[in-house]
Amino acid sequence: MSASPWSAWRSVAGSISLTPTVLAEILDGGQTFRWHRETAPSALRSHGEAGSAVIWQGIWSGCATRLRLSATGILEWSAPKQLSARVQSALPAYLTGGHDFRALADTLPWRSDAHLAQCLSAFPGLTIPRQPFGETLLCFLCSATKQIVQIKQMVALLAERHGQPICRAGSPNPAKSAFGNASLDFHQLPTWKQLVQIPEPELRACLLGFRARYIKATALFLAARPGWLEATEHLPYSEAKSRLLELPGVGEKVADCVLLFGAGKLEAFPVDTWILKAMAR
Repeated sequence: MSASPWSAWRSVAGSISLTPTVLAEILDGGQTFRWHRETAPSALRSHGEAGSAVIWQGIWSGCATRLRLSATGILEWSAPKQLSARVQSALPAYLTGGHDFRALADTLPWRSDAHLAQCLSAFPGLTIPRQPFGETLLCFLCSATKQIVQIKQMVALLAERHGQPICRAGSPNPAKSAFGNASLDFHQLPTWKQLVQIPEPELRACLLGFRARYIKATALFLAARPGWLEATEHLPYSEAKSRLLELPGVGEKVADCVLLFGAGKLEAFPVDTWILKAMAR
């Protein structure tokens, strides 16, 4: 597979304006696990490329892209040219799920709650990405008792070892061209149908530990019920949550994470120890 060049940087449709802190929270705050922060090579910045020195590289479904903030704070994207049309179409919906989060935030009682007003001021424009439902379920089955960096490692290994290739792109850092093969390979996560065929020891080799058992059992559950997962995504919140709780390894928090981040159901409110402590304070 030959390496695809990257497209030019373009503004995300809708001219989304964010701060670096908010963009980092969206992509690396525990909602998603397939985004990685990079520093733009000085070679590009020295040649007059405007924009943030920080670049986020991410993958979902059949898309791979890079994001950065322009000098004026506008969100910009670049993708392997062979994927650019797909990314341009999918990225706005991925970032917001079709919700107007600024309008939704304004309906909160921040005018009478000084602490809430401070939170909204600290993270203006924060959104909840709408991720593929099946991928979200897989990622959060990996999340039990693990930190974000560890979940990212597990998910990356699953994709590299068992996922279908999306494309190969040249390294965005021209300095790497002096060190052999500087291309980047992008892979999808394995589908639930593919996970049925992967032996549990091979799943454990992706650092999954006891989570491999739950993932394998869930794959077998879904294989015996064609269309079950797709139907669940579109059910009302309470019914969808009840169904997800039937899956091995899915508890209240994981079910709510999957429904919030993978189905755009804003009624979902994932609660763990840290949320309870924060609410108590």
